[in-house]
Amino acid sequence: MDGKFRQDVVRIALTSELTRKQATDDLGVGMSTLNKRITAHRDTDAVSKGDLSFAQQNDRLGCENRNFKDEREILKRPQYFLRVKICEV
Repeated sequence: MDGKFRQDVVRIALTSELTRKQATDDLGVGMSTLNKRITAHRDTDAVSKGDLSFAQQNDRLGCENRNFKDEREILKRPQYFLRVKICEV
């Protein structure tokens, strides 16, 4: 890969809404190659600080979303419903 293509691959992988698997398929590079390039170019001008911040926030929100989905699945289980007795006056 030439230098410009490497930078473009890193920028696309970090700033697009694609998963890394989708990015590797679309860009025609291997997963390990993409991960190495991201590590090598993370602190360079390949990705602007704004784009990097956006990508990091996107990763964080993705993790939170997965956690919320897991919690929701747990709460769907019948034993977790609160059973409240209503007292008649």
